[in-house]
Amino acid sequence: MNGIIVIDKPCGKTSHDMVGFIRRLTGIRKVGHTGTLDPEATGVLPVCIGNATKACELLTCEDKRYVAELALGMTTDTLDAEGEILTEQPVLCDEETIKKTIERFVGEIWQIPPMFSAIKKDGKKLYELARQGISIEREKRKVIIHDISIIEINMENQTVTIDVACSKGTYIRTLCDDIGMKLGCGAYMNKLKRVKSGRFSIEDAYKTEEIEKLFRENKLENALVSVDNVFCDYPKVVVDDRYADFIKNGVRVRMKDLLEGQIYRVYDRENNFLSLSECIDERLTLLKAFWN
Repeated sequence: MNGIIVIDKPCGKTSHDMVGFIRRLTGIRKVGHTGTLDPEATGVLPVCIGNATKACELLTCEDKRYVAELALGMTTDTLDAEGEILTEQPVLCDEETIKKTIERFVGEIWQIPPMFSAIKKDGKKLYELARQGISIEREKRKVIIHDISIIEINMENQTVTIDVACSKGTYIRTLCDDIGMKLGCGAYMNKLKRVKSGRFSIEDAYKTEEIEKLFRENKLENALVSVDNVFCDYPKVVVDDRYADFIKNGVRVRMKDLLEGQIYRVYDRENNFLSLSECIDERLTLLKAFWN
Protein backbone atom coordinates (compact mmCIF):
# COMPACT_ATOMS: atom_id res chain seq x y z
CA MET A 1 0.00 0.00 0.00
CA ASN A 2 1.50 3.30 -1.15
CA GLY A 3 0.00 6.78 -1.09
CA ILE A 4 -1.13 9.69 1.06
CA ILE A 5 -4.20 9.78 3.25
CA VAL A 6 -5.38 13.08 4.71
CA ILE A 7 -6.48 12.75 8.32
CA ASP A 8 -8.68 15.24 10.13
CA LYS A 9 -6.63 15.05 13.33
CA PRO A 10 -8.79 15.04 16.45
CA CYS A 11 -8.15 17.20 19.50
CA GLY A 12 -5.95 15.63 22.15
CA LYS A 13 -3.94 13.44 19.77
CA THR A 14 -0.39 14.12 18.62
CA SER A 15 0.69 13.92 15.00
CA HIS A 16 2.79 10.90 15.94
CA ASP A 17 -0.34 9.29 17.43
CA MET A 18 -1.84 9.46 13.93
CA VAL A 19 1.22 7.77 12.46
CA GLY A 20 0.87 5.02 15.07
CA PHE A 21 -2.86 4.73 14.29
CA ILE A 22 -2.16 4.03 10.61
CA ARG A 23 0.66 1.61 11.46
CA ARG A 24 -1.53 -0.40 13.81
CA LEU A 25 -4.45 -0.40 11.39
CA THR A 26 -2.52 -1.47 8.29
CA GLY A 27 0.46 -3.32 9.74
CA ILE A 28 2.71 -1.11 7.59
CA ARG A 29 5.75 0.31 9.39
CA LYS A 30 6.75 2.80 6.71
CA VAL A 31 4.45 5.69 7.67
CA GLY A 32 5.18 9.38 8.24
CA HIS A 33 3.33 12.68 8.63
CA THR A 34 4.01 15.94 6.81
CA GLY A 35 3.98 18.67 9.43
CA THR A 36 3.37 18.55 13.16
CA LEU A 37 0.12 19.76 14.67
CA ASP A 38 -0.04 20.51 18.40
CA PRO A 39 -2.06 17.94 20.39
CA GLU A 40 -4.90 20.39 21.04
CA ALA A 41 -5.02 21.51 17.39
CA THR A 42 -7.24 19.77 14.86
CA GLY A 43 -7.49 19.50 11.11
CA VAL A 44 -5.51 18.58 8.04
CA LEU A 45 -2.64 16.15 8.58
CA PRO A 46 -1.42 14.39 5.41
CA VAL A 47 0.04 10.99 6.32
CA CYS A 48 2.31 9.20 3.85
CA ILE A 49 2.26 5.42 3.57
CA GLY A 50 4.86 3.12 2.03
CA ASN A 51 6.77 4.58 -0.89
CA ALA A 52 4.99 7.91 -0.43
CA THR A 53 7.06 8.58 2.72
CA LYS A 54 9.80 9.76 0.35
CA ALA A 55 7.64 12.85 -0.23
CA CYS A 56 7.30 13.77 3.48
CA GLU A 57 10.10 16.32 3.46
CA LEU A 58 8.82 18.02 0.28
CA LEU A 59 5.23 18.21 1.52
CA THR A 60 6.25 19.59 4.92
CA CYS A 61 7.71 22.64 3.15
CA GLU A 62 4.41 23.69 1.58
CA ASP A 63 2.20 26.60 2.64
CA LYS A 64 -0.50 26.12 5.27
CA ARG A 65 -3.83 27.70 6.20
CA TYR A 66 -5.37 27.86 9.67
CA VAL A 67 -8.46 29.07 11.44
CA ALA A 68 -7.51 30.28 14.91
CA GLU A 69 -9.31 31.87 17.84
CA LEU A 70 -7.48 34.47 19.93
CA ALA A 71 -8.51 35.08 23.51
CA LEU A 72 -7.80 38.73 24.37
CA GLY A 73 -6.75 40.12 27.73
CA MET A 74 -4.45 37.35 28.96
CA THR A 75 -1.10 35.75 28.13
CA THR A 76 0.10 32.24 29.01
CA ASP A 77 3.50 30.59 29.23
CA THR A 78 2.67 28.23 26.34
CA LEU A 79 0.99 30.99 24.28
CA ASP A 80 -2.15 28.83 24.12
CA ALA A 81 -5.05 27.73 26.33
CA GLU A 82 -3.06 24.85 27.86
CA GLY A 83 -0.58 27.09 29.67
CA GLU A 84 -0.40 28.90 32.97
CA ILE A 85 -1.72 32.46 32.94
CA LEU A 86 1.12 35.00 33.10
CA THR A 87 -0.69 38.34 32.75
CA GLU A 88 -4.24 39.71 32.76
CA GLN A 89 -5.11 43.13 31.39
CA PRO A 90 -8.33 44.91 30.41
CA VAL A 91 -9.24 44.92 26.72
CA LEU A 92 -9.57 48.61 25.89
CA CYS A 93 -9.21 48.45 22.08
CA ASP A 94 -12.22 48.67 19.74
CA GLU A 95 -13.04 46.52 16.71
CA GLU A 96 -11.48 48.94 14.23
CA THR A 97 -8.20 48.95 16.14
CA ILE A 98 -8.22 45.15 16.23
CA LYS A 99 -8.79 44.96 12.46
CA LYS A 100 -6.05 47.44 11.60
CA THR A 101 -3.57 45.80 13.99
CA ILE A 102 -4.13 42.33 12.55
CA GLU A 103 -3.81 43.62 8.98
CA ARG A 104 -0.29 44.88 9.77
CA PHE A 105 0.91 41.30 10.18
CA VAL A 106 0.37 40.45 6.50
CA GLY A 107 3.66 40.03 4.61
CA GLU A 108 7.14 39.01 5.77
CA ILE A 109 7.41 39.04 9.54
CA TRP A 110 9.90 37.85 12.13
CA GLN A 111 8.89 35.38 14.82
CA ILE A 112 10.63 34.06 17.91
CA PRO A 113 9.69 30.35 18.24
CA PRO A 114 7.91 29.57 21.51
CA MET A 115 9.73 27.68 24.27
CA PHE A 116 6.96 25.10 24.19
CA SER A 117 7.92 23.77 20.74
CA ALA A 118 9.68 20.75 19.27
CA ILE A 119 12.69 22.75 18.07
CA LYS A 120 15.92 21.22 19.35
CA LYS A 121 18.75 23.02 21.14
CA ASP A 122 21.89 21.00 21.90
CA GLY A 123 19.94 17.79 21.33
CA LYS A 124 17.04 18.69 23.62
CA LYS A 125 13.60 19.79 22.52
CA LEU A 126 12.65 23.25 23.77
CA TYR A 127 9.47 22.04 25.42
CA GLU A 128 11.54 19.62 27.51
CA LEU A 129 13.58 22.55 28.79
CA ALA A 130 10.45 24.66 29.30
CA ARG A 131 8.90 21.96 31.49
CA GLN A 132 12.00 22.19 33.69
CA GLY A 133 11.44 25.93 34.04
CA ILE A 134 14.35 26.71 31.72
CA SER A 135 14.03 29.46 29.12
CA ILE A 136 16.77 30.05 26.55
CA GLU A 137 17.31 32.63 23.85
CA ARG A 138 15.86 31.66 20.48
CA GLU A 139 16.81 33.05 17.10
CA LYS A 140 14.22 35.01 15.17
CA ARG A 141 12.82 33.37 12.04
CA LYS A 142 11.41 35.07 8.98
CA VAL A 143 8.02 33.72 7.88
CA ILE A 144 5.41 34.94 5.41
CA ILE A 145 1.81 35.68 6.28
CA HIS A 146 0.17 35.60 2.85
CA ASP A 147 -3.22 36.72 4.09
CA ILE A 148 -5.26 37.19 7.25
CA SER A 149 -9.02 37.54 7.14
CA ILE A 150 -11.09 38.21 10.25
CA ILE A 151 -13.98 35.79 10.59
CA GLU A 152 -15.45 37.20 13.79
CA ILE A 153 -14.74 39.71 16.53
CA ASN A 154 -16.70 38.96 19.69
CA MET A 155 -16.17 41.83 22.09
CA GLU A 156 -18.49 40.27 24.68
CA ASN A 157 -16.37 37.10 24.94
CA GLN A 158 -13.18 39.02 24.07
CA THR A 159 -12.26 36.63 21.26
CA VAL A 160 -11.19 37.11 17.65
CA THR A 161 -11.39 34.35 15.02
CA ILE A 162 -8.97 34.67 12.09
CA ASP A 163 -8.22 32.76 8.89
CA VAL A 164 -4.45 32.74 8.23
CA ALA A 165 -2.64 31.66 5.05
CA CYS A 166 1.08 31.37 5.77
CA SER A 167 4.42 29.84 4.89
CA LYS A 168 5.88 26.75 6.49
CA GLY A 169 7.40 27.27 9.92
CA THR A 170 4.82 29.84 11.03
CA TYR A 171 3.78 29.54 14.66
CA ILE A 172 0.17 30.63 14.98
CA ARG A 173 0.55 30.70 18.78
CA THR A 174 3.33 33.24 18.37
CA LEU A 175 1.25 35.23 15.91
CA CYS A 176 -1.61 35.42 18.43
CA ASP A 177 0.78 36.48 21.19
CA ASP A 178 2.36 39.14 18.97
CA ILE A 179 -1.05 40.51 18.01
CA GLY A 180 -1.97 40.73 21.69
CA MET A 181 1.22 42.63 22.45
CA LYS A 182 0.50 45.15 19.69
CA LEU A 183 -3.03 45.62 21.02
CA GLY A 184 -1.60 46.26 24.49
CA CYS A 185 -3.86 43.77 26.25
CA GLY A 186 -2.16 40.45 25.54
CA ALA A 187 -3.66 37.40 23.83
CA TYR A 188 -3.24 33.67 23.59
CA MET A 189 -4.34 31.09 21.03
CA ASN A 190 -7.54 29.52 22.30
CA LYS A 191 -8.34 27.18 19.39
CA LEU A 192 -6.57 26.11 16.20
CA LYS A 193 -7.68 24.17 13.13
CA ARG A 194 -5.52 23.58 10.08
CA VAL A 195 -7.81 23.79 7.07
CA LYS A 196 -5.21 23.43 4.32
CA SER A 197 -1.72 21.98 3.89
CA GLY A 198 -0.29 22.38 0.41
CA ARG A 199 -2.90 21.06 -2.03
CA PHE A 200 -4.80 19.16 0.68
CA SER A 201 -7.81 20.84 2.30
CA ILE A 202 -10.17 19.92 5.13
CA GLU A 203 -12.67 18.71 2.51
CA ASP A 204 -10.14 16.00 1.56
CA ALA A 205 -9.67 14.84 5.15
CA TYR A 206 -11.02 11.68 6.78
CA LYS A 207 -11.87 11.29 10.44
CA THR A 208 -10.23 8.34 12.20
CA GLU A 209 -13.51 6.44 12.47
CA GLU A 210 -14.05 6.86 8.71
CA ILE A 211 -10.58 5.47 8.05
CA GLU A 212 -11.26 2.47 10.29
CA LYS A 213 -14.52 1.80 8.42
CA LEU A 214 -12.78 1.98 5.04
CA PHE A 215 -10.12 -0.44 6.25
CA ARG A 216 -12.71 -2.94 7.49
CA GLU A 217 -14.42 -2.76 4.09
CA ASN A 218 -11.08 -3.21 2.25
CA LYS A 219 -11.57 0.22 0.66
CA LEU A 220 -8.75 2.17 2.30
CA GLU A 221 -6.76 2.34 -0.92
CA ASN A 222 -9.66 4.28 -2.46
CA ALA A 223 -8.89 7.09 0.00
CA LEU A 224 -5.20 7.24 -0.88
CA VAL A 225 -3.78 9.97 -3.11
CA SER A 226 -0.93 8.71 -5.29
CA VAL A 227 2.34 10.50 -4.59
CA ASP A 228 2.81 11.65 -8.18
CA ASN A 229 -0.62 13.28 -8.14
CA VAL A 230 0.66 15.64 -5.44
CA PHE A 231 3.16 17.00 -7.96
CA CYS A 232 0.69 17.24 -10.86
CA ASP A 233 1.60 20.90 -11.45
CA TYR A 234 4.95 19.72 -12.85
CA PRO A 235 4.95 18.52 -16.48
CA LYS A 236 5.26 14.80 -17.19
CA VAL A 237 8.14 13.17 -19.07
CA VAL A 238 8.22 9.52 -20.16
CA VAL A 239 11.63 7.88 -20.74
CA ASP A 240 12.56 4.58 -22.37
CA ASP A 241 14.01 1.63 -20.47
CA ARG A 242 17.61 2.64 -21.12
CA TYR A 243 17.11 6.15 -19.79
CA ALA A 244 15.10 4.79 -16.84
CA ASP A 245 18.11 2.66 -15.86
CA PHE A 246 20.39 5.69 -16.21
CA ILE A 247 18.14 7.75 -13.93
CA LYS A 248 18.05 4.97 -11.30
CA ASN A 249 21.85 4.93 -11.34
CA GLY A 250 22.10 8.67 -10.82
CA VAL A 251 23.16 9.47 -14.37
CA ARG A 252 22.02 12.82 -15.77
CA VAL A 253 20.03 12.23 -18.96
CA ARG A 254 20.20 14.62 -21.92
CA MET A 255 16.82 15.21 -23.56
CA LYS A 256 15.53 17.65 -26.14
CA ASP A 257 12.73 20.17 -25.74
CA LEU A 258 13.08 20.55 -22.00
CA LEU A 259 12.86 23.94 -20.31
CA GLU A 260 15.93 24.99 -18.36
CA GLY A 261 15.22 25.07 -14.64
CA GLN A 262 11.87 23.29 -14.99
CA ILE A 263 11.07 20.41 -12.63
CA TYR A 264 9.53 17.34 -14.27
CA ARG A 265 7.68 14.22 -13.16
CA VAL A 266 9.59 11.35 -14.75
CA TYR A 267 7.92 8.03 -15.66
CA ASP A 268 9.04 4.83 -17.37
CA ARG A 269 7.18 3.26 -20.30
CA GLU A 270 4.94 1.29 -17.88
CA ASN A 271 3.87 4.60 -16.34
CA ASN A 272 5.70 3.94 -13.08
CA PHE A 273 6.60 7.19 -11.32
CA LEU A 274 10.38 7.32 -11.11
CA SER A 275 11.40 10.72 -9.86
CA LEU A 276 11.18 14.45 -9.69
CA SER A 277 14.01 15.75 -11.84
CA GLU A 278 15.13 19.24 -12.85
CA CYS A 279 16.40 20.26 -16.27
CA ILE A 280 19.93 21.58 -15.78
CA ASP A 281 22.10 22.17 -18.87
CA GLU A 282 19.54 20.25 -20.98
CA ARG A 283 19.87 17.20 -18.72
CA LEU A 284 17.35 15.66 -16.36
CA THR A 285 18.99 15.89 -12.94
CA LEU A 286 17.56 13.83 -10.09
CA LEU A 287 15.93 15.79 -7.28
CA LYS A 288 13.96 13.05 -5.52
CA ALA A 289 13.72 9.32 -6.28
CA PHE A 290 10.37 7.50 -6.04
CA TRP A 291 11.04 4.17 -7.71
CA ASN A 292 10.63 1.01 -5.64
